Amino acid sequence: MTPLFEPRVALASLSGEADAEWARAGSDHAGAAFLGGVALDGATRAAAREMVDRDREEFLPADPIAFVEAQLDALADAPIRPGVNVRSATLGPIREVARACADRGAIVEINAHCRQAEMCEAGCGESLLRDADRLCEQVAAAADADAPVSVKVRAEVDGVALPAVARAVADAGADAIHVDAMDSEAVVADVAAAAPALFLIANNEVRDRRSVREYLDYGADAVSVGRPSTDARVRRRVRRAVDEWFAEAVGG
Repeated sequence: MTPLFEPRVALASLSGEADAEWARAGSDHAGAAFLGGVALDGATRAAAREMVDRDREEFLPADPIAFVEAQLDALADAPIRPGVNVRSATLGPIREVARACADRGAIVEINAHCRQAEMCEAGCGESLLRDADRLCEQVAAAADADAPVSVKVRAEVDGVALPAVARAVADAGADAIHVDAMDSEAVVADVAAAAPALFLIANNEVRDRRSVREYLDYGADAVSVGRPSTDARVRRRVRRAVDEWFAEAVGG
């Protein structure tokens, strides 16, 4: 499998915080940074405004597609591969943002992860895990634009089997799956076995050598750092542990 990025450390999206400046600051130890999440259409923007009203941080630019394009252009000379985590209840904006990503060598990431009630009621985020057909439609729409496609998912959602989701999105054209393992780290091994063609990024409590090695031993192809992505000490520890693990794998 060709890696989606090197080094195999990503910075995971942080709503309202993960912008081009944040990605550039983290490029010293990461190979990819997922900007966003960005609400693209009317339903998700209305949901994001409701979330802001209760003190959540969200990106709400007047023109979300232009915002994504400007953010990616700001990283054109940065030593990191950008991605954009997006939320939309409709396919048109996904196609638009995927074209912007394809033109700039960026990854488009479909958000099937957000568990905020407003976003789920809009038909996005975690609700997509329970509606595989709609999730696959979004993946296919992005893939049709020739952009690399990642799908951000969450473990421990009642009634959802992530290995089955992984197989479905792989068939729909996804290149990667970004798994927030929650407290079920071993699910990474199940997803890796179910969809070996997907580049698997493992997330949740990635902080140090132990957490990195656990996920890579389970079969992850890369790891991502969430909230501590702004802490250079954590980024340095994670990068060192990833490099060490892959050096041992090649040497062994």
